[in-house]
Order: sequence, then structure tokens, then C-alpha cells
Amino acid sequence: MERKKVQLLALLVVAVSFSPGLAGQTTMVEKGKAHFNNPGFAGGRKSCSECHPGGDNLREAGAKTTFHIGGGEQSSLEEAINVCIVNAKKGQAIDVNSDQMQELASYIRSLSPR
Repeated sequence: MERKKVQLLALLVVAVSFSPGLAGQTTMVEKGKAHFNNPGFAGGRKSCSECHPGGDNLREAGAKTTFHIGGGEQSSLEEAINVCIVNAKKGQAIDVNSDQMQELASYIRSLSPR
């Protein structure tokens, strides 16, 4: 009986250690979604989801290579995100190679139909 308890406890420890939610690990897409819904992200005044609730109008953005936002042309999703951060959110542009940008871009790309 004692051996079964030890085995069960060991199984629970292994399960918890590999569970992303319980182990404190979050995917890039989940982190990006959190940024998308955070009004203060990049020093902004409102969240991305205020203009794009549920990712509205972004379903095709992940597959695009050129954007036309704010009277200019952006050659990457990351550049387009920065235009929105600065103009719509009234925040500060972030490094296009930063983890935060890659997380946000990953979330937006995850919205594209497969």
C-alpha cells in the first residue's frame, strides 16, 4: 500500500512539473495575448483589444508582408505594430527584435486562419 502512495505522489509531481500553467511557463502566444489586452503595454493609454476586440481585422495580418497604416507603408508586422503602439495606444515604439514584440507578433499571427 505504501508503495502505491509513493508512486501516485511521484506521478503527481511529474504531472505538475510539466503543466505550463502550474509550472509558471507561458507560451509566446499567451504572453502576446496578455500584451494585446494590457492598456499599459509599451507605455500606452489603451489596449490593442480596444480597437481590435477579439483580434478583429487582424485575421489576415500574420500572413501579410506589406502594411499601409497611418499614411505610411510598413514592410513587416512588427513595424505595423509599432505604428499602432505610437499612434493608437499613444505609447512608445518597442524594439522589433525584442521578446515583447515577438510575443505580440506571435499572438497576432496565431489569429490567422490555418
